[in-house]
Formats: sequence, C-alpha cells, structure tokens
Amino acid sequence: MGSPESPFGMLAELTYRCPLACAYCSNPLNLADYADELTTDEWRRVLAEAADLGILQCHLSGGEPLLRRDLVDIVANAHEFGLYTNLVTSAVGLSRPRAEQLRAAGLDHVQISIQADEPATSDRIAGTPSFERKIEAMSVVKELGWPLTVNVVLHRNNIDRVANILALAEEVGADRLELANTQYYGWAWRNRAALLPSRAQLEAAEAVVRAARERLRDRMEVIYILPDYYSRYPKPCMGGWASRQLTVTPSGDVLPCPAAGPLPLPRASVREETLERIWTESPVMTAFRGTDWMPEPCRSCARREVDFGGCRCQAFLLTGDAARTDPVCHLSPDHDLVADAVRTANVDSRAGALPLVPRPHRAEGANRRTATAVPRRR
Repeated sequence: MGSPESPFGMLAELTYRCPLACAYCSNPLNLADYADELTTDEWRRVLAEAADLGILQCHLSGGEPLLRRDLVDIVANAHEFGLYTNLVTSAVGLSRPRAEQLRAAGLDHVQISIQADEPATSDRIAGTPSFERKIEAMSVVKELGWPLTVNVVLHRNNIDRVANILALAEEVGADRLELANTQYYGWAWRNRAALLPSRAQLEAAEAVVRAARERLRDRMEVIYILPDYYSRYPKPCMGGWASRQLTVTPSGDVLPCPAAGPLPLPRASVREETLERIWTESPVMTAFRGTDWMPEPCRSCARREVDFGGCRCQAFLLTGDAARTDPVCHLSPDHDLVADAVRTANVDSRAGALPLVPRPHRAEGANRRTATAVPRRR
C-alpha cells in the first residue's frame, strides 16, 4: 500500500471534563486515564503539525472544550495556521464575553448540543439544568454572526419529540440541524437497552424528518443519521479506517476515530511522535486501512470499498475481535448479536422505562496537572 492521502479533518478532544452527565455519551468509560491533558504549547505544536499534514478542518470538542481556560489561545493558534475551526459544545459556559473573545480569535463555526425541545426533558437527559443556557447561547451565536449547527442525539427517550425539536431549531435560527441517532459506544453502550428505539419510533421520526427537509430545504440543512442497528449494511468506518480523519485525545493519543481507544492496538501519542509519522506509519492507523486486512465475507464482497467492513469499534464491542465483519451487516456470521438487540427493543414495552446510567461528572479541577500555560481568564 502506498502513502495514504492527507486527512481532511481532525477532532481535537481538548478535555473529557464536562458539566453534563448524558447517558448516551460516547466518551471513554475510563475518564481518569485522560486527566493528564496536553498543555497550550503542546496543542499549538499539534495544530501546526496538522496544518503541515494537510488537515483543513479542526473540530474542538470534548467533553466540554469551554472548560479549557486556554480555549481562546487554542482557537487563535488554529486560525493562525489556517485551520477552519468548529466549536462542538454543550454551550454551558458560553457567555457573551467568552463568545466575543472566541470570535475575535477567529473561531469559524459553533455546534451546540441540546437534549430535547423543552426544559424538563432536556435537563433530565443532560443530568443537569442546562436548557435555558443553551437557548441563550444559541442567541449569542446568531447575534455574533456565526453559522449555527444544532445537534440532537436521538434515542428511545426523545425521538418521539422530533417534530418539536425541528420547530425549536427553526425558532433559534439554526443553519444546520443534526438529528443523530445514538451510536453505541462508551456510556451509550452501557445504556443500549434503554436507548435503542423501536422500529415504529424510527419510521414515524423518519417521516417527520423527510417532510421537514422538503419544507426547509432553502432555510436549514437537516441531517438525519439512522441507527445502523436497523440497516441492512453497516456504515463506512469514518469513510474508511484512517482515511479522512483522525482524533487527538486530551492526553495526546492519536486515533482513527473517537471510539477506537479500547481496541487492543499499539498506542501512538503526539508527545512521542509527529502527527505525520503517526498518520502514515503507526500500527493504530495502518491496522485496518484499505481492504487487505478483511476476512470473509468482506474480502469478496462487492461493497468492500463502500462500507470497508463496517465499524471496527462496533465489531470489537460486539464480538471481542476488531477484525470481524461488523455484526450490523446482514451477511456477518455474528449478525444475530444485533438482530437480538433489535428484537428486544421491539417487543419489550418496558425498555423506555429502564433506568439510565448517567456518565459521572468531571469537574474543572479533576485533572492531575494544569492543562493551560496561560493565566486564568475571567
């Protein structure tokens, strides 16, 4: 295999600290392992290497990136290196003064998550009162002239409210609405039985979204991401493993996708190697790149360069072997693992009432070392 093309985007997970406790969070279960966060200077070097590698977009995420006191400096560095920056945030902590600082630093886009269309449901799912602050932050984003994406993770507990969620997105003036059915990694994997919607719920929601897309096509882009448990074929793994994007975790590990941390692959860190060398040579990037690694039935499948065998992280979670065909695929020898979960979601009327296990809060002071090399900002 020749040298890979340059990645298009980088997800910079600045911290896993977060004021919310969402039960569908895809961040790792072992949050304490990521407490030794990269410093401001380390992130500046990573951003410079990302630009040299040919990366165009930098998505600043977490956890909650606003908990980094040096976020404005990180944005300014990314802007200096010519990266298009997108802040992926709960908006808890996005005050007008902070927003104005980020605007001046060159932040290009803001994506705000919300859990439902009204305070009680949204706050219950988020695990903390946050709805009103999110709405206020959306108003600030629009007033400062940023493009606004509203992201809502859908699941059994809120998917029946999708029409109201669409109305809320219209009301706040969102330029883009992402209705993303839960992907079952991290805390969402623990809560799958209580989160996986029924087929009837999905069909009803899809009809609402389809009508809204037609009505809003000139005003707001509506993205609807299906849960692949209900698909005949799996989703392509990030457009192909280590093909278009990479993730840098708070402590500097580099992964081909945000969920790949638990896979039994050699570690690669920006504290030990350059981003370019990691991208081109490290085992974590080369393990499932391309199609040579594929087992049957993927190896001889006409779709092998369409879905790339599906999601390696999902295959690992479901079977214990990251090299197996994604069990979502109806051709997979392990497909019953997914089919059984779907059957349960469609016959157990109690599933929506099952208790959710919230992600534990990690407060501002939970990291073991100082994550910033600049003074506190007030």
